[in-house]
Amino acid sequence: MITFKFNEISEYLGTRQLGLEIRTQLLPLLSKDKVVLDFTGVKIVAHSFADECLAKLMLFMPVEELKRKSTFKGLSQPNKNIVMLAFAQRAQQMTLAKNTNPTTSTDMENKNS
Repeated sequence: MITFKFNEISEYLGTRQLGLEIRTQLLPLLSKDKVVLDFTGVKIVAHSFADECLAKLMLFMPVEELKRKSTFKGLSQPNKNIVMLAFAQRAQQMTLAKNTNPTTSTDMENKNS
């Protein structure tokens, strides 16, 4: 099991750019082992960061696989609410896109970047 400590990056996780950078680090880790996403000590997780870094992982693997390969640790309740909202909105957006215009996950990633 691998632990990814977000507080080593920053206590304030707030931009899509940072989310993209961290997602590119997480993807290879998730392909190797289960990853603990440790938010201990992180004060703020912005919605844009949560969507770009975490929710967009669903564009690369099914949600059930993502649940098996990752677990959250140390999220404060407000940050947990933001992360859950980002996942819910991304899942809804993916469902709508799939129902109105079937595309591949790569196509969706290009549209949503």
